[in-house]
Amino acid sequence: MNRFDFTPYRRNTVGFDRLFELLENTGRIAQNENYPPFNIERTGENDYQVTVAVAGFKPDEIEITAQQNLLVVTGSKNADSNDNRDFLHMGIASRNFERRFQLADHIHVTNADMADGLLLISLVREVPEALKPRKIEIGGQTAPTVIEHDDSKKKGSKVA
Repeated sequence: MNRFDFTPYRRNTVGFDRLFELLENTGRIAQNENYPPFNIERTGENDYQVTVAVAGFKPDEIEITAQQNLLVVTGSKNADSNDNRDFLHMGIASRNFERRFQLADHIHVTNADMADGLLLISLVREVPEALKPRKIEIGGQTAPTVIEHDDSKKKGSKVA
């Protein structure tokens, strides 16, 4: 089992602990499970689509949960749905699954649809205006911003 050691990088960085944990966890998860297959596609500058192959599942057997920085897709088949059938060959997997996707900051689920055995989940990145880069003028002739305050709260001042 090949495993990359992030220890030298952890010693020289501050505040990147979460990034290293995500990389280590992704490596472990990728080795353990590859069902159901999925695609992640960039459909626009800030738009993404996750496509999960869920052949044999009905929409009411799939649950999608979006939490902060985490998207969880769970499929639960009824145990009695194939009991009265006699398969000669069963090549379509119908086992339960849970697929987790780590989402970057400000990524939100906008839509989910199911067609032709594929679950389509649309995502969008919505960065708040306060966090977007802005241009700062050098040597601008604008007046400095004054923050208003109440002088009556100073020590020894009397309110009339």
